[in-house]
Formats: sequence, C-alpha cells, structure tokens
Amino acid sequence: MASDSKVGKIDLPTFERFLLKRIGSPNSKVRVGPLTGVDAAVIEVGGKALVIAEDPIFPAAGLPLETFGWFTMHIGASDVAVMGVRPQFATYSLLMPPNTPDEEFETIVESIHQAALELGIAIVGGHTGYYPVVVTPIIGGITVLGIGELEEIVTPAGARPGDAVLMTKGPAIEATGLLAVLYEADMRRSYGDEMTDAAVARCQDITVVKDALIAKAAGGVTAMHDATEGGVLGGLWEIAAASGVGMQIEEGLMPWPPEVEALCEMLSIDPLAAIAEGTLLITASADSVPAIVGALQEAAIACAQIGHVTDDASERTIIRRDGRVQALAVPEQDPFWPAFFAGLKALEGQ
Repeated sequence: MASDSKVGKIDLPTFERFLLKRIGSPNSKVRVGPLTGVDAAVIEVGGKALVIAEDPIFPAAGLPLETFGWFTMHIGASDVAVMGVRPQFATYSLLMPPNTPDEEFETIVESIHQAALELGIAIVGGHTGYYPVVVTPIIGGITVLGIGELEEIVTPAGARPGDAVLMTKGPAIEATGLLAVLYEADMRRSYGDEMTDAAVARCQDITVVKDALIAKAAGGVTAMHDATEGGVLGGLWEIAAASGVGMQIEEGLMPWPPEVEALCEMLSIDPLAAIAEGTLLITASADSVPAIVGALQEAAIACAQIGHVTDDASERTIIRRDGRVQALAVPEQDPFWPAFFAGLKALEGQ
C-alpha cells in the first residue's frame, strides 16, 4: 500500500461536506437519516419505527470462514440493536471470485444462516454471485432491519447533561481479536499461551447485540453507540457531538482486559483509538446505572461507569491513566490499520 492510500471509512470532513449534501429526495417519513456517529436509519412506517442498517464485511486473515459468516450477521445486527430495537430481518450480498470452491461458498452461507438462527433473524433476500473483479469472498453489504415503537428508539443524539457514561467489555476489542490472530506467534513468545488464547478469543466478542438489548431492557438508557473505527475516543466524541453536550471521562475507570493491554503494548497501539466493534458505549440516567451494570454483569458482560455528560459542549475531555488530559476526538488514523497490514504482510511472507 502507498503511504497516502485511503483505508477504512471516509473521513468526517468529506462525509459532512460532500456525502451529506447528496442523499436524494427529502421524505417526511425519515425520522433518523445519515448522521455522524449514528449507526442506523429510522423510517416511520404505519406508525412504527423501521430501523435499517448496512455494512460491508471482509474476511479476517487467519480466521476460518465460519467466523466470517458469524461476523457478517453480528456486525450488521449490532447497528440495529444499539438503536434499542431487536434485529429481525436481513439481506446480504455475497460476492466471490469465479474460482471459489463450492465448499467455501457453502461454509460461508451455512455460517451466516447459523448466526441468523442464533439471533432470531430471518434472511429475506440478497444477492449471491461470482465476479472476476472480486479477489476474495466479501459481503458487499449486510442489511439488517428491525421494527419497534417510535418512542422507544435510542440514538447517539440522546445523551443529556447529568447522564452517566458507561462502557462494556473494554477498549480495542475488535483490534485485539483480529491482531492477535495475525501476531499470534509474537504474542505467545512475549506473553505466553494463556494471554494469547484470551486475546484471540476476543474475536467472539465482536458484537454488541446482547449488550445493547440487555442495557435497553434495564431502563434509563438515553444513547448507545458501537465503538467501531476510531475506537473509544471517536465513539465518545460522536455521541457528544450528536447530542450537543460535553463529556468528562476517566480512562482509569474503564474495564481493562489484560489481553487487550498486552496486545496493544506489544504493537505500540493506543487502545482507546483502535477499532472496537464489541465495545458498547452507553449514556443513561444516573439512577439507572446500578440496574444496567447489574443486568450486564449477570450476563457475564463487563460494564463500568467511565464518566458523565455535562452541559458544556466546549469541554469533551478524558483523563488518561498517566494523568494527561486529552480532548475527545475522532483519530485521524485508526492505529489498527497500519498494524493489520504490517501483520498481513509478515504472515504472507512466511
């Protein structure tokens, strides 16, 4: 890759300057449209809220195709669940090189089907085909839909001054799982088998469907957001910006899985800036915190209050563990990508 190659989702200035000015015809039934940090759209249909989200999914190097299929459904479903609605329907487009073996095709489709069964999602359409321009099987798009009550919808724009800010699992969950696979040999040499196995196992946590539905059912939730590209720093900023509020966060209050810390230390990655699909950020009324934390912990999902929402939108800060005060912001470059491509190159060279 050239040093100036673009990797990952489009940058915020281009999104706001260009894409948001080209979103087709206005329609009064669109209750929530494309917005910075908002995970899904909401359309009013017959007095109900139709929540719809779409994502591309790429196979992760070193992981079996069954995991690729599981990621497909869980990552798509997560974007609906964080809106406070249970995912119910899905379509997907599976694009493959012409020489894809039948057994690989069948493995991908079967694993998507099994994940849909696990989540209670009906697959209602999509597209499957072979194309010469495709070099590896990819999901061109997984579209997931859910139907709920309009008044029950939660968006990242709902945070209010005085709310508590909570986090599940810890930072850099996705970065840890995927990079641990690429750097498994290095990690075993540096940290041993137990730590390495725990890091690789984080691949199974790259979902917030359960986190979001449990938190919403516990009550008091005002906003939820899946910390994807740009990590926790970017995700917190997106909630604050969408809600027009300030935030005061403390890194030392966050859940800290030791395997996350070890992997990020080994690769000199800031864990708060790295892609964190699987990490759910929540704002909720202060009095609801015990119920939310308790319900998540009962489901074996770590959760902690990491700060609070303020009415000063000019102050969105985090106190790092070394005492530095840092502004919340979307990182210019998610540190996952350079580490990912370096690890992929090393793996291919073996």
